[in-house]
Order: sequence, then C-alpha cells, then structure tokens
Amino acid sequence: MESHIQIFDTTLRDGEQTPGVNFSFDERLKIAKQLEKWGVDVLEAGFPASSTGSFKSVQAISKALTTTAVCGLARCKKSDIDAVYEATKDAVKPVVHVFIATSPIHLKHKLKMTQEEVLASIKEHVTYAKQFFDVVQFSPEDASRTDMAFLIQSVQTAVDAGASIINIPDTVGYSYPIEYGQIFKSLIENVKSEHDVVYSAHCHDDLGMAVANSLAAIENGAKRIEGTVNGIGERAGNTALEELALALYVRRDHYGIESNLVLSETKNTSDLISRYAGIRVPRNKAIVGQNAFSHESGIHQDGVLKNPETYEIMTPQLVGIRQNELPLGKLSGKHAFAEKLKTLGYDIAPEEQVELFKQFKAVADKKKSVSDRDIHAIIQGSEHEQNAIYQLETLQLQFVSNGLQSAVVVIKDKDGRVYQDSSIGTGSIVAIYNAVDRIFKKESKLIDYRIDSVTEGTDAQAEVHVELVIEGQPVNGIGIDHDILQASCKAYVEAHAKYAAETTEKEGN
Repeated sequence: MESHIQIFDTTLRDGEQTPGVNFSFDERLKIAKQLEKWGVDVLEAGFPASSTGSFKSVQAISKALTTTAVCGLARCKKSDIDAVYEATKDAVKPVVHVFIATSPIHLKHKLKMTQEEVLASIKEHVTYAKQFFDVVQFSPEDASRTDMAFLIQSVQTAVDAGASIINIPDTVGYSYPIEYGQIFKSLIENVKSEHDVVYSAHCHDDLGMAVANSLAAIENGAKRIEGTVNGIGERAGNTALEELALALYVRRDHYGIESNLVLSETKNTSDLISRYAGIRVPRNKAIVGQNAFSHESGIHQDGVLKNPETYEIMTPQLVGIRQNELPLGKLSGKHAFAEKLKTLGYDIAPEEQVELFKQFKAVADKKKSVSDRDIHAIIQGSEHEQNAIYQLETLQLQFVSNGLQSAVVVIKDKDGRVYQDSSIGTGSIVAIYNAVDRIFKKESKLIDYRIDSVTEGTDAQAEVHVELVIEGQPVNGIGIDHDILQASCKAYVEAHAKYAAETTEKEGN
C-alpha cells in the first residue's frame, strides 16, 4: 500500500465531458505533460473505444509520459478492454478502468439487467482485463445510490476476479460526507481479499460536497482520490484536485497524509486547464482564484502586514503564485527574454524562441512593461495559433457611425491554402463572425462571448473566449491579441477549426 494519497487525474476524460470543452490532440498532450510535472500518480487519458481521436490521444500520451501511470476507461465490453490495451501498451505503467452501473435506477432504466447478470459481467470482464493488465481498476457506477449488500457483493466479485483498485463513484453528487465515508468503512470491513486492494473516491459536485466527500473517504480508509483540475467535469463538475491537495497539506495535523503533488506547479496547471478549456477560474475560487490571497478589509490588511499568518493559512508561493515578478521592457534583449522563459518554467529550444521574441517585442512596443502574465499569454497564444488547422491571416474592417459595419476576413490553413469572404453586420463583431461563417459554410450560434484582460491597465492584451454551437455540436475558441476585434476573430476561427477537426476525426472513426 502507498504511504501517500494517490492522485488519479481525470481532467482529460471526465473533465473533457464539460459542456463546450473540446481539447485538441496537441492540447491533450501538453496537458498530460503538465499533469505529470504536477506529480499526479495516475492519469486517465481518455476512453479509447469511444473514437479514433480518443484512441490516438491515449496512445500518444502513453508514449510521452515517463513516470505517470496512464489509464484508459472501458465499459464491461471486451472490445473496450482491447482498445485500452492497444492504446496504453507502451505506457510505463498501463492501467485499465472497467466500470458497470450497480444502482437500481441504472439497472432498470439504462442497462435493463438483473443483479445476477451484472455480477456475471463483472466477473467475466475483470477476469478478461486481468490477462492484459497488472493493474485493473473496477468501478460500480452510481455506487452511492446502490444497496450496500449488493455493492459489497459487486466489489467482492471484482476483487475475486483480480481487481486491485476499487473506485467508488458518487456519480451524481448525491452523497454527503458521513454517508460516503461509511461506504468505504463498510467495504473495507466486509470485502475479503488475498491481495492488497486500494480504495478510491470519485465524487461529483452537484451539491457542492465533492471535496468534503473525498476527505471523508480518506478518513475512512481511501488511499486514492479521483478528480480534475479546477473541478471541471459533467454538470457541476468533479472533485477539485488542487483544493483536495492543499486541504491535506494545510491540515496534515489532522489527516496525517499528503499527496505527492508538486504544489508550486498548482497555479501553472490551473491556468493551463482554464485557458484550454475556455473556462475562467472564478475570482473567489479556493486556492487558485484571483482573490484567494487578496485582502480588502482594512483590519485584514493591517493583520497581514504585521504577520501574514493572521489571515493566511498558506502562502501564495506555495501554489506557485509569484508576488515579486520582474517585468521586461522594450529594451530587454534576447538573453533576458530567454532567462525569463526559464524562470517561468518553459523549456523552449532557441530556434523556437525566435518567433516568440518577435511577438514579445511587438507587445513591448505597445506597453511600458511586459509582465509574467503577458509572457504566458504570448506563449500560449502562439501555441494555439501554431497548432490550429486554420489561422487568421488578415482582418479588414469598415466602420460607419449609425450604419451597418462590414468586415473582410482572410484565413489560411496548415497547407497554405487561403480562404476569404466578407459580410456586413449590426456591429463589427457581428460582421466579422458573419464573414467567418461564410468561409466555413456552416450554420453557427454564438452561445457565449467573453473578454478577459490578461493584465490590468489600458495597455493590456485582450483574451477573448467564445462558445459556439455548430450544427448541434458545442465548441469553444480562444484568441489573444492587443486588438479586441483581432482577438475576437482569432477566437471564432479557432472554434470553427476545432469543429472541423472533430468532424474529420469522427468521419475517420
């Protein structure tokens, strides 16, 4: 058994099921590498049988990671298990996660199976998976609404068939801490095994108790916690791993056990997921929110100035928030820029820094100083554009007071082909988006449009997030630029590009 709480990250599987969140192949790979850097024990990379794209992503992640176990999800179907085996066979530690529902409502309305049929399926498929994997994880879906006697029977069947990890999902966020903790206590006391069994908690946040339930599971014997970065996921999301990890660290006097996460990488990891998912972290979000270490009250400010521990139970630096950053300016050279990249944790080859330095100088010409957040935006914006199937080449606008606006948009694909069209609209944004829709020849509906300032002040870079529904499929896009209209166009083009990539992926499946 492990001496620490294992962290099982499912950002790339359960997290990507967040409505409107669609990570690209390159984004999934970058996220996986950052999660390994953060220190997660197991990464659930996807559901290989669900699509060709998911299979290829899991396969690429399995080959790329060097220390983290890579897990693939599988229903109780041999073809699903085969797909996980093929996708993860090159991983340093391959894991299969087999699941089937066990609650009465799922058996009756979804599976249309009897309890006996479910038990037979568990035995057959866990046994089958054990032929290919040293580590088999089994989950009784909707465990928190399953009769305890049948839950014990289901888990015992899986353990007897060779499962060494038992995950207990609170699939719909129904449970509360005392009840959820009792489930673990009962299972550990009643399920017999000749081999070590690790019990894992997987909680959803429908009632706002995912982190509390996960901590209750630890108090009752769980050795692994499943969750996502920033708590993204289905409906209200999953256990926020950054909150769980810091709760264990700050209150180690009570829990007596911590995770192996590199806490100083927490903010970087959160920012990366926020940017790629297109979901802004709320200002008042615990641990990683902008206000998490801010103090408005005069009494609080006075106390913190005298001793930070008066109102802070952890330091910003603990989670990777740097307070004493040294901004660069327009006179800063290539060497200073390269050193700044190293300081911020980027490992970028010198030849790849050439274009980034040009972008940095362009920003520096417009700003008095370029902050760390500006640098992050430059790099992440550059990554978005480099990996995109389509890129904005030119945007031309004509503004008429009290009249219709017009826009000409020119985009280029990865093969160098150029597409252009023009349109009018009641405003500049509408005109731009109408023109982009004409280029892609797709009907789309703008669901959300948001402008975020990368830094404070009138000279800040604009980060525009859009969410569209294109032919019934939700997609999101991000655009970063000093010009809001340019950033808005980039975001809209990226959303269309993601839809095109997903459509191509499905057609090839």
